[in-house]
Amino acid sequence: MRASPLRSALNGAMLVVALIVIWQLVYWSVGDSGLSSPLETARYTVALVTREGFGEHLYDTMRAFFIAFVISVTFGLSLGFWLGFDRLSGDVFEPMFATLYAIPKLTLYPILLLALGLGAPAKVGFGVLHGLIPIVLFTVGAVRNTRPILLKTGRVLKLSRWQTVRWILCPSAIPEIFTGLRVGFSLTLIGTLLAEMFASQRGLGYLLMTAIGLHNLPQIMSVTVLIVAFAASVSTLLLWMDRRLHERG
Repeated sequence: MRASPLRSALNGAMLVVALIVIWQLVYWSVGDSGLSSPLETARYTVALVTREGFGEHLYDTMRAFFIAFVISVTFGLSLGFWLGFDRLSGDVFEPMFATLYAIPKLTLYPILLLALGLGAPAKVGFGVLHGLIPIVLFTVGAVRNTRPILLKTGRVLKLSRWQTVRWILCPSAIPEIFTGLRVGFSLTLIGTLLAEMFASQRGLGYLLMTAIGLHNLPQIMSVTVLIVAFAASVSTLLLWMDRRLHERG
């Protein structure tokens, strides 16, 4: 039986309260040297977001992430449908994408820096490197898992390749494709933030890395809370949509 929206909201609120309680208990255990309290973090977060210049850092991160995610979705879906629809191309290139997916992406970051330089292009490129591959692989799997009878029906109706994708593959594969988009969202955000942490002068990742270097615990906790809040909010929405699509499918 599917939980009502009110019940889901109550469960989410209880989870947040439980996490805050655990956070406070851990703070009492380790003290100010290893953690800041929830109340202190909340106060610092309010001061941080109202500080002059914070909006520019936030905008820089969101812009790089948004561009990277749009590129990942556009090329990921295009490549995924092509490799899934064309069996020969899929057999050749899918193992390459799977191998690249298994490689730690930080090992490729110096190459991106040499190719794209410091700044926004490197952040976008590193975000795409993280988010593109899972979208491709999930899309390939979704297309290949389409029931053969549907494809045979398309051939009987003499549908073109584009019509087959539009009217058969997309409706049938959309639940699994959406799962790939959800994973791609999280990994694209991670890639963008990592790029800001290691080679950038702007963005939330830069603020976090600067705070780590200065051992500024309140800022570390505040930036982390902001990132987690954004990621958790969007991921929760995407997960809800993902479940609805799978239920309808």
